[in-house]
Amino acid sequence: MTQEERHRIVSEDYADLLIENIGDTSILELFPDATINPINFLLSVVHVPVEIVTNQLIQEIGYEVLPALLGLVSQSSLEASGIIRLRQIPNFNFHGQGVLIGLLDTGIDYTNPIFQYEDGTTRITTIWDQSIESDNPPEGMLYGTEYTREQINQALQSENPLEIVPSMDENGHGTMVAGIAAGRPVPESDFYGVADAAEIVVVKLKPAKKYLKNFFFIPEDVPCYEENDISFALEYLLNVSIRLNKPIAICIAVNTSQSAHDGRGTLSGNIALKALTTGTAIVIAAGNEGSARRHYSGIPDRITGFDTVELNVGENERGFSMELWAQNPGIFSVDILTPSGEFVPRIEANTNEYREITFVFEETIIHLDYQFLETQSGDQLILFRFDRPTPGIWTFRVYQDGDLNLRFDIWLPMEGFISDNTFFVRSDPYTTVLTLGTIPVPLTVTAYNHADDSLFLASSRGYSRSGAITPQAAAPGVNVIGPTLNKTFQSFSGTSVSAAHTVGVAAMILEWGIVNGNLPNMSTVNLRKLIERGARRNIGMVYPNRDWGYGILDIYNVFDSLRAGVPI
Repeated sequence: MTQEERHRIVSEDYADLLIENIGDTSILELFPDATINPINFLLSVVHVPVEIVTNQLIQEIGYEVLPALLGLVSQSSLEASGIIRLRQIPNFNFHGQGVLIGLLDTGIDYTNPIFQYEDGTTRITTIWDQSIESDNPPEGMLYGTEYTREQINQALQSENPLEIVPSMDENGHGTMVAGIAAGRPVPESDFYGVADAAEIVVVKLKPAKKYLKNFFFIPEDVPCYEENDISFALEYLLNVSIRLNKPIAICIAVNTSQSAHDGRGTLSGNIALKALTTGTAIVIAAGNEGSARRHYSGIPDRITGFDTVELNVGENERGFSMELWAQNPGIFSVDILTPSGEFVPRIEANTNEYREITFVFEETIIHLDYQFLETQSGDQLILFRFDRPTPGIWTFRVYQDGDLNLRFDIWLPMEGFISDNTFFVRSDPYTTVLTLGTIPVPLTVTAYNHADDSLFLASSRGYSRSGAITPQAAAPGVNVIGPTLNKTFQSFSGTSVSAAHTVGVAAMILEWGIVNGNLPNMSTVNLRKLIERGARRNIGMVYPNRDWGYGILDIYNVFDSLRAGVPI
């Protein structure tokens, strides 16, 4: 690949499209000058001039080729998870020794002493900063810069570390996740990282390109990442694991509300494949959508023929997207009533179709895409994109064709991508686990308050749209102490916190299974089974359930169940 072609990867003048390496040649036929950047043997990113991303793009080449946009799953203890109790047993004093913890996030404050050994050297093996262009990308990658342990140690000995390793975490989310998962304890601040002997591999994700954020009306100042960069990050983390011959526990604390919420999709399939790899444990944050009122579920009334959906749009909402997914084999259509009373008659469901809807008394433009048979799910998708939506109550009547009695779901974007003042009047708190949390192989965790064993109010709840059990477990995620960017500590809440805590536990289990040779072929599948079987359960509650999954994370119970002779 030439230097000019490499520049397309990061250039705002070129759009990123996703294709399957087998059989998907339509994009290349349309754009013969496209640059192809393979992710792995299944997927590639195609870079084409950004001018091709018009409002008709989905109709022309499909919804699945546009990379999904992912945001941070956050809202700004060891004893509760059985860790201290387990470590008191001889031969079970696990701290993640010999295990890597992989992070793909906002970066890390590598100068914080909690990420160093007692002699002041770093516990970070490498940092791949996707956002810094140089001639030193990781082997096999074509963009960003890789910083080695040696360079980080040299920076730590310098008076100006950033002159040597300029990778920074400007947000703090990645530093918080890394600290809770693997930070060295600071007892005087009541801070205790879980796997404090593990080494850390970091990917600082490249921000999403402006054309894609504009297409989906994502606010400019909100952290946002493309799924193709997540896929490259996963490849990198596994490559480091193979190169160092160490198992790796990966924390995914970024997620999205886009796509079908049924475990299918380009990134979902890639993560599922990686989670099956021996020596890999992948943990995903469920999301904080449970009380946000951003999900609606309904079945059209058999007598009236429709179901009425009311959406409150808040003041100063610049724009947003909304996705309606049909239960297969249902076909749905909609009509629209604006806050000022303008009515758009029922738009019949045809094959793939794009419409631009304008109004007399509203400044709003609605870009409406009907995907009769969305490629990856096989289900119908109706995508709404609202430009300058009028505040107030928007009413949609959803009709179903034929004599079936099937459900539909509608999702608004996740937290941060839309105002909290835009919500469904009659919302459904269930089926709110974010898209990556519905993948069937990785471990998806929700958050609870370990002080009183209550579920975190904002936690996303299951199941998936296809009925698969998610989340699988609950971990501490309320008022957990973590590091800040000024090297102090404060309490954090949210499912990013619970995922960080759980990935530390996963590193401990990998130490037992792979490093110590008790389960040398261990993958995320085994990890899930162990944690599900060892989960602490309330005797008065039926499990699994949509709130708690199989129960509360308890690593002592995991090993206690093995002692009792329960097979893996």
